[in-house]
Amino acid sequence: MSPSQPLRGVVPPVCTPLDAAGEVDTASLARLVEHLVGGGVHGLFALGSSSEVAFLTDPQREVALRTVVEAAAGRVPVLAGVIDMTTPRVLAHAEAARAAGADALVATAPFYARTHPRETARHFRTVRDRSGLPLYAYDLPVSVHSKLSPALVRELAEDGTLAGLKDSSGDEGSLRRLLVALGGRDGRAEGPAPAFSILTGSELTVDAALLAGADGVVPGLGNVDPAGYVRLYDAVRAGDLDRAVAEQERLVALFDLVDAGPEGEMGRNSSAIGAFKHALRLLGVVAHGTTAAPQIPLDGTAVAHVEARLRAAGLLPVR
Repeated sequence: MSPSQPLRGVVPPVCTPLDAAGEVDTASLARLVEHLVGGGVHGLFALGSSSEVAFLTDPQREVALRTVVEAAAGRVPVLAGVIDMTTPRVLAHAEAARAAGADALVATAPFYARTHPRETARHFRTVRDRSGLPLYAYDLPVSVHSKLSPALVRELAEDGTLAGLKDSSGDEGSLRRLLVALGGRDGRAEGPAPAFSILTGSELTVDAALLAGADGVVPGLGNVDPAGYVRLYDAVRAGDLDRAVAEQERLVALFDLVDAGPEGEMGRNSSAIGAFKHALRLLGVVAHGTTAAPQIPLDGTAVAHVEARLRAAGLLPVR
Protein backbone atom coordinates (compact mmCIF):
# COMPACT_ATOMS: atom_id res chain seq x y z
CA MET A 1 0.00 0.00 0.00
CA SER A 2 1.40 3.35 -1.03
CA PRO A 3 1.15 6.20 1.48
CA SER A 4 0.65 8.64 -1.40
CA GLN A 5 -2.18 6.79 -3.18
CA PRO A 6 -5.62 5.99 -1.82
CA LEU A 7 -6.77 2.40 -1.57
CA ARG A 8 -9.23 1.76 -4.38
CA GLY A 9 -11.40 -1.03 -5.68
CA VAL A 10 -13.15 -4.06 -4.18
CA VAL A 11 -12.01 -5.02 -0.67
CA PRO A 12 -14.27 -7.78 0.70
CA PRO A 13 -14.62 -8.33 4.45
CA VAL A 14 -13.39 -11.93 4.49
CA CYS A 15 -15.74 -14.46 6.10
CA THR A 16 -14.17 -16.70 8.74
CA PRO A 17 -15.02 -20.35 7.94
CA LEU A 18 -15.54 -22.46 11.05
CA ASP A 19 -15.47 -26.23 11.40
CA ALA A 20 -18.27 -28.25 12.99
CA ALA A 21 -16.76 -27.59 16.43
CA GLY A 22 -16.70 -23.83 15.89
CA GLU A 23 -12.94 -23.45 15.42
CA VAL A 24 -11.33 -21.58 12.54
CA ASP A 25 -11.13 -23.82 9.48
CA THR A 26 -7.80 -22.64 8.11
CA ALA A 27 -7.89 -24.83 4.99
CA SER A 28 -11.28 -23.40 4.00
CA LEU A 29 -10.12 -19.88 4.81
CA ALA A 30 -7.08 -20.27 2.56
CA ARG A 31 -9.37 -21.48 -0.26
CA LEU A 32 -11.62 -18.47 0.32
CA VAL A 33 -8.65 -16.12 -0.06
CA GLU A 34 -7.82 -17.83 -3.38
CA HIS A 35 -11.47 -17.46 -4.44
CA LEU A 36 -11.34 -13.73 -3.68
CA VAL A 37 -7.94 -13.01 -5.18
CA GLY A 38 -8.86 -15.10 -8.21
CA GLY A 39 -11.98 -12.98 -8.58
CA GLY A 40 -9.78 -9.92 -9.01
CA VAL A 41 -10.29 -8.10 -5.72
CA HIS A 42 -7.97 -5.25 -4.84
CA GLY A 43 -7.55 -5.95 -1.12
CA LEU A 44 -8.83 -8.07 1.77
CA PHE A 45 -10.42 -6.89 5.00
CA ALA A 46 -9.88 -9.59 7.62
CA LEU A 47 -11.72 -9.50 10.95
CA GLY A 48 -14.59 -7.29 9.91
CA SER A 49 -18.29 -7.71 10.63
CA SER A 50 -18.73 -10.38 7.94
CA SER A 51 -15.72 -12.12 9.51
CA GLU A 52 -17.76 -12.45 12.75
CA VAL A 53 -14.99 -10.57 14.53
CA ALA A 54 -17.19 -9.79 17.54
CA PHE A 55 -17.87 -13.52 18.03
CA LEU A 56 -14.27 -14.74 17.86
CA THR A 57 -11.88 -15.21 20.76
CA ASP A 58 -8.54 -13.42 20.63
CA PRO A 59 -6.69 -16.65 19.69
CA GLN A 60 -9.23 -17.28 16.91
CA ARG A 61 -8.72 -13.74 15.62
CA GLU A 62 -4.98 -14.32 15.48
CA VAL A 63 -5.34 -17.64 13.64
CA ALA A 64 -7.77 -16.13 11.12
CA LEU A 65 -5.61 -13.07 10.42
CA ARG A 66 -2.38 -15.01 10.06
CA THR A 67 -4.12 -17.42 7.67
CA VAL A 68 -5.39 -14.57 5.48
CA VAL A 69 -1.99 -12.83 5.43
CA GLU A 70 -0.15 -16.05 4.56
CA ALA A 71 -2.66 -17.05 1.88
CA ALA A 72 -2.64 -13.58 0.31
CA ALA A 73 1.16 -13.79 0.11
CA GLY A 74 1.56 -10.12 -0.73
CA ARG A 75 -0.65 -10.25 -3.84
CA VAL A 76 -3.13 -7.75 -2.37
CA PRO A 77 -3.01 -5.66 0.81
CA VAL A 78 -4.59 -7.10 3.95
CA LEU A 79 -6.46 -4.73 6.25
CA ALA A 80 -6.93 -6.11 9.77
CA GLY A 81 -9.94 -5.25 11.89
CA VAL A 82 -8.88 -4.28 15.42
CA ILE A 83 -12.43 -3.66 16.57
CA ASP A 84 -13.04 -3.53 20.30
CA MET A 85 -14.64 -1.39 22.99
CA THR A 86 -11.74 0.66 24.36
CA THR A 87 -8.42 2.12 23.26
CA PRO A 88 -6.22 -0.27 25.31
CA ARG A 89 -8.01 -3.32 23.88
CA VAL A 90 -7.73 -1.97 20.33
CA LEU A 91 -4.01 -1.32 20.87
CA ALA A 92 -3.53 -4.95 21.89
CA HIS A 93 -5.26 -6.13 18.72
CA ALA A 94 -3.20 -3.65 16.70
CA GLU A 95 0.05 -5.10 18.03
CA ALA A 96 -1.12 -8.62 17.15
CA ALA A 97 -2.08 -7.44 13.66
CA ARG A 98 1.28 -5.79 13.11
CA ALA A 99 3.05 -8.96 14.22
CA ALA A 100 0.89 -11.03 11.85
CA GLY A 101 1.97 -8.91 8.88
CA ALA A 102 -1.15 -6.86 8.23
CA ASP A 103 -0.71 -3.89 5.90
CA ALA A 104 -3.21 -1.59 7.63
CA LEU A 105 -5.71 -1.47 10.48
CA VAL A 106 -9.46 -0.85 10.62
CA ALA A 107 -11.04 0.43 13.84
CA THR A 108 -14.40 1.73 14.96
CA ALA A 109 -14.94 4.48 17.48
CA PRO A 110 -14.91 3.18 21.07
CA PHE A 111 -18.21 1.71 22.18
CA TYR A 112 -20.19 0.38 25.14
CA ALA A 113 -19.90 3.79 26.83
CA ARG A 114 -20.85 6.71 24.61
CA THR A 115 -17.84 8.82 23.65
CA HIS A 116 -17.57 12.50 22.79
CA PRO A 117 -16.11 13.35 19.35
CA ARG A 118 -12.96 14.66 21.09
CA GLU A 119 -12.54 11.28 22.78
CA THR A 120 -13.12 9.49 19.49
CA ALA A 121 -10.47 11.64 17.83
CA ARG A 122 -8.05 10.90 20.68
CA HIS A 123 -8.77 7.19 20.28
CA PHE A 124 -7.95 7.16 16.55
CA ARG A 125 -4.83 9.30 17.01
CA THR A 126 -3.54 7.02 19.77
CA VAL A 127 -4.06 3.87 17.69
CA ARG A 128 -2.37 5.43 14.65
CA ASP A 129 0.59 6.76 16.63
CA ARG A 130 1.19 3.57 18.63
CA SER A 131 0.68 1.06 15.81
CA GLY A 132 2.75 2.66 13.07
CA LEU A 133 0.33 1.28 10.45
CA PRO A 134 -2.15 3.11 8.20
CA LEU A 135 -5.49 3.35 9.98
CA TYR A 136 -8.96 3.22 8.44
CA ALA A 137 -12.03 4.27 10.37
CA TYR A 138 -15.07 1.99 10.29
CA ASP A 139 -18.26 4.03 10.59
CA LEU A 140 -20.76 1.52 11.99
CA PRO A 141 -23.34 3.40 14.07
CA VAL A 142 -25.76 0.46 14.26
CA SER A 143 -23.25 -1.37 16.48
CA VAL A 144 -21.11 1.45 17.90
CA HIS A 145 -24.05 3.77 18.63
CA SER A 146 -22.24 6.86 17.43
CA LYS A 147 -21.86 8.37 13.97
CA LEU A 148 -18.59 9.78 12.67
CA SER A 149 -19.37 13.27 11.44
CA PRO A 150 -17.95 14.58 8.15
CA ALA A 151 -16.21 17.35 10.12
CA LEU A 152 -14.44 14.87 12.40
CA VAL A 153 -13.42 12.62 9.51
CA ARG A 154 -12.08 15.60 7.58
CA GLU A 155 -10.06 16.73 10.63
CA LEU A 156 -8.50 13.27 11.02
CA ALA A 157 -7.87 13.01 7.30
CA GLU A 158 -6.15 16.39 7.15
CA ASP A 159 -3.75 15.65 10.00
CA GLY A 160 -2.88 12.21 8.62
CA THR A 161 -4.47 10.20 11.43
CA LEU A 162 -6.76 8.33 9.04
CA ALA A 163 -5.86 6.85 5.68
CA GLY A 164 -9.49 6.26 4.85
CA LEU A 165 -12.98 5.35 5.95
CA LYS A 166 -15.31 2.41 5.47
CA ASP A 167 -18.83 3.84 5.56
CA SER A 168 -21.36 1.29 6.81
CA SER A 169 -23.73 3.87 8.24
CA GLY A 170 -26.39 3.27 5.62
CA ASP A 171 -26.73 7.06 5.46
CA GLU A 172 -26.18 7.84 1.79
CA GLY A 173 -26.72 11.55 2.37
CA SER A 174 -23.97 11.65 4.98
CA LEU A 175 -21.63 9.74 2.69
CA ARG A 176 -22.25 12.27 -0.07
CA ARG A 177 -21.64 15.15 2.33
CA LEU A 178 -18.34 13.57 3.34
CA LEU A 179 -17.28 13.17 -0.28
CA VAL A 180 -18.06 16.83 -0.89
CA ALA A 181 -16.25 17.88 2.30
CA LEU A 182 -13.13 16.12 1.04
CA GLY A 183 -13.17 17.81 -2.33
CA GLY A 184 -15.95 16.13 -4.27
CA ARG A 185 -15.82 13.68 -7.14
CA ASP A 186 -13.21 15.52 -9.19
CA GLY A 187 -11.56 17.80 -6.66
CA ARG A 188 -9.98 15.48 -4.14
CA ALA A 189 -6.64 15.39 -5.91
CA GLU A 190 -6.51 19.14 -5.21
CA GLY A 191 -8.21 18.91 -1.81
CA PRO A 192 -6.96 18.59 1.76
CA ALA A 193 -6.46 14.82 1.80
CA PRO A 194 -5.58 13.48 -1.67
CA ALA A 195 -4.52 10.09 -0.32
CA PHE A 196 -7.69 9.54 1.72
CA SER A 197 -9.85 6.56 0.68
CA ILE A 198 -13.61 6.44 1.04
CA LEU A 199 -15.00 2.92 0.74
CA THR A 200 -18.73 2.23 0.86
CA GLY A 201 -20.05 -0.73 2.78
CA SER A 202 -23.49 -0.44 1.14
CA GLU A 203 -23.20 -3.17 -1.45
CA LEU A 204 -26.57 -2.42 -3.05
CA THR A 205 -25.69 1.14 -4.10
CA VAL A 206 -22.09 0.74 -5.21
CA ASP A 207 -22.70 2.19 -8.66
CA ALA A 208 -24.11 5.40 -7.19
CA ALA A 209 -21.36 5.69 -4.55
CA LEU A 210 -18.60 5.26 -7.12
CA LEU A 211 -20.19 7.83 -9.41
CA ALA A 212 -20.34 10.25 -6.48
CA GLY A 213 -16.60 9.83 -5.89
CA ALA A 214 -16.15 6.88 -3.55
CA ASP A 215 -12.91 4.99 -4.11
CA GLY A 216 -14.26 1.49 -3.67
CA VAL A 217 -16.50 -0.95 -1.83
CA VAL A 218 -16.24 -3.38 1.08
CA PRO A 219 -19.05 -5.83 0.20
CA GLY A 220 -20.00 -8.75 2.43
CA LEU A 221 -21.67 -10.29 -0.63
CA GLY A 222 -18.29 -9.99 -2.34
CA ASN A 223 -17.28 -13.16 -0.51
CA VAL A 224 -19.81 -15.00 -2.67
CA ASP A 225 -19.35 -13.15 -5.97
CA PRO A 226 -16.09 -11.18 -5.91
CA ALA A 227 -15.84 -11.14 -9.71
CA GLY A 228 -19.27 -9.51 -9.95
CA TYR A 229 -18.20 -6.59 -7.79
CA VAL A 230 -14.96 -6.26 -9.72
CA ARG A 231 -16.93 -6.11 -13.00
CA LEU A 232 -19.17 -3.43 -11.46
CA TYR A 233 -16.17 -1.40 -10.29
CA ASP A 234 -14.43 -1.72 -13.66
CA ALA A 235 -17.58 -0.72 -15.55
CA VAL A 236 -17.98 2.48 -13.54
CA ARG A 237 -14.29 3.31 -13.93
CA ALA A 238 -14.62 2.80 -17.70
CA GLY A 239 -17.70 5.02 -17.88
CA ASP A 240 -19.91 2.14 -19.06
CA LEU A 241 -22.90 3.00 -16.92
CA ASP A 242 -25.32 0.62 -18.64
CA ARG A 243 -23.04 -2.31 -17.87
CA ALA A 244 -22.51 -1.04 -14.31
CA VAL A 245 -26.24 -0.74 -13.62
CA ALA A 246 -26.93 -4.19 -15.07
CA GLU A 247 -24.25 -5.74 -12.84
CA GLN A 248 -25.50 -3.85 -9.80
CA GLU A 249 -29.06 -5.03 -10.42
CA ARG A 250 -27.89 -8.64 -10.72
CA LEU A 251 -26.08 -8.29 -7.40
CA VAL A 252 -29.16 -6.73 -5.78
CA ALA A 253 -31.15 -9.82 -6.77
CA LEU A 254 -28.39 -12.09 -5.44
CA PHE A 255 -28.36 -10.14 -2.16
CA ASP A 256 -31.82 -11.49 -1.45
CA LEU A 257 -30.06 -14.59 -0.08
CA VAL A 258 -29.29 -12.70 3.15
CA ASP A 259 -32.98 -12.96 4.09
CA ALA A 260 -33.00 -16.76 3.77
CA GLY A 261 -33.52 -17.27 7.50
CA PRO A 262 -37.02 -16.50 8.80
CA GLU A 263 -37.11 -13.14 10.57
CA GLY A 264 -39.38 -14.44 13.31
CA GLU A 265 -36.88 -17.14 14.27
CA MET A 266 -33.40 -15.62 13.94
CA GLY A 267 -31.49 -12.35 13.86
CA ARG A 268 -30.63 -10.69 10.56
CA ASN A 269 -26.92 -11.10 11.24
CA SER A 270 -27.39 -14.85 11.74
CA SER A 271 -29.33 -15.04 8.49
CA ALA A 272 -26.84 -13.02 6.43
CA ILE A 273 -23.63 -14.63 7.71
CA GLY A 274 -25.18 -18.08 7.49
CA ALA A 275 -26.26 -17.34 3.92
CA PHE A 276 -22.79 -16.18 2.89
CA LYS A 277 -21.20 -19.27 4.41
CA HIS A 278 -23.65 -21.75 2.94
CA ALA A 279 -23.32 -20.04 -0.45
CA LEU A 280 -19.56 -20.53 -0.23
CA ARG A 281 -20.10 -24.15 0.78
CA LEU A 282 -22.42 -24.74 -2.18
CA LEU A 283 -19.79 -23.15 -4.44
CA GLY A 284 -17.19 -25.60 -3.09
CA VAL A 285 -15.06 -22.94 -1.42
CA VAL A 286 -15.55 -23.81 2.26
CA ALA A 287 -16.37 -27.08 3.98
CA HIS A 288 -19.05 -25.99 6.46
CA GLY A 289 -21.73 -23.36 6.89
CA THR A 290 -21.11 -23.12 10.64
CA THR A 291 -21.66 -19.73 12.27
CA ALA A 292 -20.29 -18.66 15.65
CA ALA A 293 -22.41 -18.99 18.80
CA PRO A 294 -24.96 -17.81 19.71
CA GLN A 295 -26.06 -17.27 16.12
CA ILE A 296 -28.79 -19.64 14.96
CA PRO A 297 -27.84 -21.83 11.97
CA LEU A 298 -29.85 -21.88 8.75
CA ASP A 299 -32.20 -24.81 8.26
CA GLY A 300 -32.69 -26.83 5.07
CA THR A 301 -35.40 -24.54 3.72
CA ALA A 302 -33.19 -21.48 4.15
CA VAL A 303 -30.23 -23.20 2.50
CA ALA A 304 -32.46 -24.14 -0.44
CA HIS A 305 -33.33 -20.44 -0.80
CA VAL A 306 -29.61 -19.59 -0.89
CA GLU A 307 -29.03 -22.21 -3.56
CA ALA A 308 -31.88 -20.84 -5.68
CA ARG A 309 -30.42 -17.33 -5.50
CA LEU A 310 -27.01 -18.64 -6.61
CA ARG A 311 -28.57 -20.38 -9.60
CA ALA A 312 -30.60 -17.31 -10.57
CA ALA A 313 -27.42 -15.19 -10.46
CA GLY A 314 -25.55 -17.60 -12.73
CA LEU A 315 -23.14 -18.80 -10.04
CA LEU A 316 -24.45 -22.37 -10.13
CA PRO A 317 -25.89 -24.21 -13.17
CA VAL A 318 -29.64 -23.91 -13.60
CA ARG A 319 -31.35 -27.25 -13.11
